[in-house]
Amino acid sequence: MKAFESVDFLDLNSELSPEEILIRDTVRQYVNKEIMPRIADDYERGIFPKDLIPGLAELGTLGSTIQGYGCAGVNYTAYGLIMQELERADSGIRSFVSVQGALCMFPIAEFGSEELKKKYLPKMAKGEWIGCFGLTEPDFGSNPAGMRTTAIKDGNEYVLNGSKMWITNGGISQLAIVWARDERGKVIGLVVDRELKGFKVRNIEKKFSLKASVTSELIFEDCRVPASNKLNVEGLKGPFACLNNARFGISWGVIGASMACYDEAVNYAKTRIQFDKPIAGFQLVQAKLVEMLTDITLAQSLALRIGRLKDSGKCTAQQISMAKMNNVSKALKHARMCRDILGASGITFEYQCARHMLNLESVNTYEGTEDIHRLVLGEYITGIPAYK
Repeated sequence: MKAFESVDFLDLNSELSPEEILIRDTVRQYVNKEIMPRIADDYERGIFPKDLIPGLAELGTLGSTIQGYGCAGVNYTAYGLIMQELERADSGIRSFVSVQGALCMFPIAEFGSEELKKKYLPKMAKGEWIGCFGLTEPDFGSNPAGMRTTAIKDGNEYVLNGSKMWITNGGISQLAIVWARDERGKVIGLVVDRELKGFKVRNIEKKFSLKASVTSELIFEDCRVPASNKLNVEGLKGPFACLNNARFGISWGVIGASMACYDEAVNYAKTRIQFDKPIAGFQLVQAKLVEMLTDITLAQSLALRIGRLKDSGKCTAQQISMAKMNNVSKALKHARMCRDILGASGITFEYQCARHMLNLESVNTYEGTEDIHRLVLGEYITGIPAYK
């Protein structure tokens, strides 16, 4: 197969700054050289490639939008481009970087004391310490307001009890950002060191999706956390601020998966001969390729506009919901369409589309399901919250 060629039907490249282009191209080259040759094998074996962490850190991908503390301090559009290039390889790799930065380093930078920032952020930026984000519970995913995990103040400590489910990076983490209810019933955030007594982790095995990513359950049994590790935020606005950053990155990341599938479909269709000509010459195949190209172009335009709004401090949660909902849904559709064009070849690890298809089934669910984002936008349109 030919080397990957990116999609840029509307010349959106001309809307990017030289620095943004350099960041994107640097990460793209790293992905081509270090990740693409191995990722199918890692996925098949169900292994997260931990040895890539130092390289990802050296590129500045961990906590890339944070200013200072050893972080790159790039703008959000550049961050989106980083996510795009990483997810072109695999959603599990992008998930690792996204959780480390948007869900773990961001809340420390935004809500943590200076002591917490100095303690955690430099080591996390270097990839020496890995974080995970504990919000979802076994019985509460789309409805985080129902959380049962508690953190009760006892002197200069919080006693943490409960469990968190479907936690990316859990099994390789040195710390967790955990959201729980205090003695007043208020949702608070704690930075919880993995070494604390009463903090247990159980990895979730036998997945058919995100196999090159670590997914875990976090269990807390009378885990005593120093009160100084409490984040300076209360209520669901804390975790939602983190989720909005992560969803923004996802809306960019899945464009990479879409482009990978589109590129694979075009190359295969041009070389696969049936009825004495390439299948790219058949109308139904061309119709699929046109639909994919159009969807990708619209997703790119949406992501770039929201990136610019976020860089100027004008982006809303509803705008991010639209981008996450639309771009992930279309990426999943593209993976399925590519698999269809490739026929039986599409189910093998020689090609990418089935791996992306399985990964995107999870991406379409986490950080707010497609339906939940529809309801967020429905409330924006009507003023009526349908989920209450």
